[in-house]
Amino acid sequence: MTNEQSPRYRRVANPMPLGPTSLVLGFLLLTLAIGHWDLGFRDSSALPTPTSWPRARMQAPEYGMQASLWWDENVARRDLALIHDAGFTWVKQHVGWRDIEGIVKGNYDWYFTDRIVADAEQFGLDILFRLDSQPVWTLPPEDVRSGPIENPQDLGDFCNRLADRYRGRVRAYQVWNEPNLAREWQDCPPDPAGYVALLRACYVGIKSADPDALVISAGLAPTGSGPPDVMPDVDYLIGMYEAGAAPYFDLLGVNAPGYKAPPELSPDDAANPELGYGGQRFFCFRHVEDMREIMTRYGDGDKQVAVLEMGWSTDPRQDSPYHWHAVTQEQQAEYLTRAFRYAGENWSSWIGLMTVISIADPRWTEEDEQYWWAITEPGWPETRVRPAYDALREMEK
Repeated sequence: MTNEQSPRYRRVANPMPLGPTSLVLGFLLLTLAIGHWDLGFRDSSALPTPTSWPRARMQAPEYGMQASLWWDENVARRDLALIHDAGFTWVKQHVGWRDIEGIVKGNYDWYFTDRIVADAEQFGLDILFRLDSQPVWTLPPEDVRSGPIENPQDLGDFCNRLADRYRGRVRAYQVWNEPNLAREWQDCPPDPAGYVALLRACYVGIKSADPDALVISAGLAPTGSGPPDVMPDVDYLIGMYEAGAAPYFDLLGVNAPGYKAPPELSPDDAANPELGYGGQRFFCFRHVEDMREIMTRYGDGDKQVAVLEMGWSTDPRQDSPYHWHAVTQEQQAEYLTRAFRYAGENWSSWIGLMTVISIADPRWTEEDEQYWWAITEPGWPETRVRPAYDALREMEK
């Protein structure tokens, strides 16, 4: 989705005559400035190694909900109040790059993000922005296209401007979503090294502007299918580490749908075809532990994990690809609260933010997949919640 952007103009100082000495000095200063900012972005032989930026630890766990705050401020404030009243302290919001810098590089429309940040602050909520959805002007030529962005520096520049504008106000940024799916990678085969190039650019851009902001790697889609359309999340994460991802995120992002399994079910049991949970290790909430094992294997165990999407679908549609793992609304409520309890009891040394999907977008209908994962009913002005919301509000935190 895109929004119409009002024009923004840069103020340019009137030029003044410069003598030769001033020109040389100015050139040297410009060269130093560019060299400091580039940090090797365009030179793969001189990649940055940012080890000095802070990485604050989260409580174990912290509580978040995803919402759709973009279009209607009345709905947004209602939904922020729902998150606050449930005792949750984070809101996750999708921010499409093309919705801010969609026309041309350097032309920004901050209207929606300014409002969202201000509204979230009024409710005392921490903000996680999910960044993706590149503008058309960033696309590579079709004949050489292998991913969504021709020049990772463009993403780095955008992330830098975004983090600079909201320094100290947006606590965390998620860099892309499910890049192990071709449909999220400009219909190109998933490419862990290509994603790491984007992650690196965005990380350095954010940290250069707001060193205290947390950068979270993309949540990967749990899957066992293979290229060219999909890459299993465990293989993709290994590919990220092999491509040098470790210095360029503060928390590992994971997606953790529960499918039809209760949250305590192990990946070994999910993979057992006789138990009827799908016959693959990723068909359970605790598949997060498989991703954690890869982190420790690559010496990255000091970092925390952020669950960027967690939930259970209640989809009753017989022709839906999600129907086979649907649970009842009562099970959804119970499983979500038990998932938080399990994480608190078993993952306390490494778990950070856990984000529930989701407060419903008021435009969703029963034909939308997301409708069935939601913990509230879509609509405005009437507010209706599902059993899962009530259970999460009453849950001990």
